[in-house]
Amino acid sequence: MGRTVAATGEILVWWGLLTGGWLVLIGTVDPLECFVGAGSALLAAVAARAARRAMGER
Repeated sequence: MGRTVAATGEILVWWGLLTGGWLVLIGTVDPLECFVGAGSALLAAVAARAARRAMGER
């Protein structure tokens, strides 16, 4: 259970940072832009966690 909470927490932190960066960099903030940015940030957050785990297991 602890690993799941840690993984979820890490992904949420990555997602928050990436979504925040996206919102800072775009010019206009409309609902579609926010939805696309949040979805892309979630995919990138999962990839970042997977990459960190892959590098840590060496």
